[in-house]
Amino acid sequence: MSQQISNVKKIKKDRMKTLVKTFTVAALMAVSTFAMAAEGPGSKPNPVSVNLSTADFALEHYVAVITEGESAGVEQLFAADFNLKVQTGTLKSYSRYEVVKSLKKQKNIRLNCAVSTDVVEQSTDYMVARVTLKFENFTKTDLVTLVREGKDWRVSKSINSYK
Repeated sequence: MSQQISNVKKIKKDRMKTLVKTFTVAALMAVSTFAMAAEGPGSKPNPVSVNLSTADFALEHYVAVITEGESAGVEQLFAADFNLKVQTGTLKSYSRYEVVKSLKKQKNIRLNCAVSTDVVEQSTDYMVARVTLKFENFTKTDLVTLVREGKDWRVSKSINSYK
């Protein structure tokens, strides 16, 4: 009889351990599910901050964004009122939103071109630079205006022409 009582106690103890393990696993799954939901598809990752403290840094980053597919700090790089004008047969204009969206799609895509930059004019609050991209069959010239906004420099205007 005492043997049976001992067996029953052991079975109850084993069931209790199993029950505790089950509840522990369920609690961990619930916590991890809530954590993943909080970070889920609708949440935005923290944006990467890029050093744009000088006009030269901002211009260098701009060139990396348009030629090397650099995606870090793309939104930070462009001024709120940024616009892009492309001179072909007709003049086309693009908003900041359209340009940023397009550049994000080109993440890690490197252009096969030779790049040169020339500062046309510079003061304490703005810079105008010519960025020339020489491809095999054509040349793209980008006249870029950068302005100081607070402590950072931003690209405020870009005018592209092709030859």
